Amino acid sequence: MIIDCAVYRDGRRTEGPEDLSDALAEARASSDTFLWIGLHEPTETEFELVTQEFGLHPLAVEDALKAHQRPKLEVYDDSLFVVLKPVSYDSDSDTVSTGELMIFLGDSFVVTVRHGENMPLASIRRHLEEQPEMLRHGPTGVLYSIADSNVDRYLDVATELQTDLDEVETEVFSPSGGVSRHTASRIYMFKRQVQEFRRATVPLGPPLSRLAGQAAYGAAVPFVQEKSRPFFRDVNDHLIRVNESVEALDRLVSDVLSAHLAQMSVRQNDDMRKISAWAAMAAVPTMIAGIYGMNFEHMPELHWVWSYPAVILVMAALEVVLYRTFKRRGWL
Repeated sequence: MIIDCAVYRDGRRTEGPEDLSDALAEARASSDTFLWIGLHEPTETEFELVTQEFGLHPLAVEDALKAHQRPKLEVYDDSLFVVLKPVSYDSDSDTVSTGELMIFLGDSFVVTVRHGENMPLASIRRHLEEQPEMLRHGPTGVLYSIADSNVDRYLDVATELQTDLDEVETEVFSPSGGVSRHTASRIYMFKRQVQEFRRATVPLGPPLSRLAGQAAYGAAVPFVQEKSRPFFRDVNDHLIRVNESVEALDRLVSDVLSAHLAQMSVRQNDDMRKISAWAAMAAVPTMIAGIYGMNFEHMPELHWVWSYPAVILVMAALEVVLYRTFKRRGWL
């Protein structure tokens, strides 16, 4: 459904016609005017009117309706199509959730299509309306503000992930909690969340580099002002920082998982040594008692008065020797 629709003239919001065709015509009648329409999870029927009025490419429309797209930038004859993946992080459940935001830029118009509850655009629109100098840049200013806000949120999520990873690392190397099954499950789930975050940030690099005007990514992008390139370079620099943080997080999670598995292996080896040591100590008296329990008629010291306490004393002495030996070697 349409969340908001407004005509902006010289950086100021104005009351435009309710009919989309009239509003677009009014926006195109002046060089300092553009139309911004915001939609949230529109149906095909709801989006059909927008598609017809603005001449949006059917492939881009299909992507906008079905969502589940990677971050990308595509250029069509009459519009520019940009896909962003806003991200939020719930530190209580250690869960990264992503949404999708599609932006159509064309001649004097911006159409934003949002899927999911991440990154509501109402706050960005209000912030822009308080900055007429940014809105005077038209659709380019809207695209820049949305991309900048999205990448800033990436930085916040990366910081929160790093904080929680520090807690996991402390738990792994603590004397009591580092070998629990709960810890292993938490590390694995944390790694999956980092990968989910990575799928949102890494593919955005080439589109932002292209918007920043880097020669390696082809010619200039239509419908985007040339003088906006330094601003997009700044956003791209922030994204590079985010991707470096994501790579560092991924490596650190792998290292923490390896350390945890090593701790588990060491603890299991320690447990096996202890079990083996106690089994050896139990085997000595069992062997002696087994020999004297075979009921042979002719056995040494069988009829000696002090044979019972002597055997008990020998078993006790052997147990002490074994215990001290295993203790000295660290098995007990």
